[in-house]
Amino acid sequence: MSKKKKSVREAALDVIEAVEKNQSYSNLLLNSVIEKNELPQKDIGLLTELTYGTIQRKMTLDYFLAPFLKGKLDQWVRQLLRLSLYQIVYLDRIPDRAVLHEAVEIAKKRGHKGISGLVNGVLRSIQRKGVPSLEEIKDPIERVSIETSHPFWLVKRWADQFGLEKTKEMCEMNLVAPKQTARVNVTKLSRDELIHNLSGEGVEVKPSPVAGEAVQTLRGNLVKTEAYRNGELTIQDESSMLVAHALDLKKDMKVLDACAAPGGKTTHIAELLGGTGEVQALDLHKHKVKLIDENASRLGLANVYTDTLDSRKAGEKFKEGSFDRILVDAPCSGLGVLRRKPDIKYAKKEQDLHSLQKIQLDILSAVAPLLKEGGILVYSTCTVDKNENEGTVRSFLRDHTEFKEFHLKNLPETVQAFTEGNQLQIFPQDFGGDGFYISSFIKTGS
Repeated sequence: MSKKKKSVREAALDVIEAVEKNQSYSNLLLNSVIEKNELPQKDIGLLTELTYGTIQRKMTLDYFLAPFLKGKLDQWVRQLLRLSLYQIVYLDRIPDRAVLHEAVEIAKKRGHKGISGLVNGVLRSIQRKGVPSLEEIKDPIERVSIETSHPFWLVKRWADQFGLEKTKEMCEMNLVAPKQTARVNVTKLSRDELIHNLSGEGVEVKPSPVAGEAVQTLRGNLVKTEAYRNGELTIQDESSMLVAHALDLKKDMKVLDACAAPGGKTTHIAELLGGTGEVQALDLHKHKVKLIDENASRLGLANVYTDTLDSRKAGEKFKEGSFDRILVDAPCSGLGVLRRKPDIKYAKKEQDLHSLQKIQLDILSAVAPLLKEGGILVYSTCTVDKNENEGTVRSFLRDHTEFKEFHLKNLPETVQAFTEGNQLQIFPQDFGGDGFYISSFIKTGS
């Protein structure tokens, strides 16, 4: 007898539980659950929304639930209540009776009659009385923290760095689902040709106003297209696409991408070189290096060379002065990509950010001798934290007097307003891309 497939809400509950229990990334788990349960296309959208929405708004949902809960709850019951309340509060198109019915059925299946009664009672009480008002929270930092579901320490840190208004805008934007964007492989076709090809496959995209080689998806999934399989495009965020341009590339250059996986920036560099020169791509993990190789192969790029190597040991493989350009897209807190990985904000601790800076500086110091005099080094992160960004840059320049700030060139006009000299800090609310930081230096000699 075939095993009965799980409902969308049961599948969502499984993902939410696993994320919290195992500190796993929601995006990876979600893909795994979709494949395992062989969900039809119509259910994938709802599963994604339920999973991300419940995780994104966990702290707000707990605030709403608090007056209705007494005593200790099993963790899965709390997750079920969060999942159900998310639908009641935030999803108008799902009738409350359907949410209650399914919640009670899941509680019966996974627990006992007492638990199903508790779940039913809590949700019906919320229906009658409504959720508590966020207006009751008087402390402005705590208010932003609870209403946008970001840890108090993080809201306070950002408020100290950027002011409360900008912090609130960023936290609110972090609750909005990101759009799917892609980069055209300019070695194969133009952006207009890609748009035409995708249209023929029933996928609707429009030119990005941010980057000249980017498109934004309006309808359809780019990964499922023939254009993707043929290497005509790469899924990449628009903010991330700016990095290769910051390198100020010329034909036949030799470039080092020191922290390269999964290869989005590596392959972009290779494309901008027009198949000339070479891009040496390093990553610490063998399975991630395999991803770079697969991406380069799919895109038909023969000028990408990979190696499994800790970039802090790059000096053991390459001679001093080997490269015209070096990119250090450093390991970071990832606080710029909370829309894609909402679980990060709960897993990170403030002290993590300080230990990351040491790794960032170690990598920069290790690759610095490998750059030719007159060469450009670009440092980038997918975070918005000032310590990991400007703080790391200040420390590096203080200890490496052979480097000077190099004003960012070749960036699209749309982002010039966010550029200050050799630094660019993008916030998620600026144009809907990831939070991202880019800084550029030139090696002038001792």
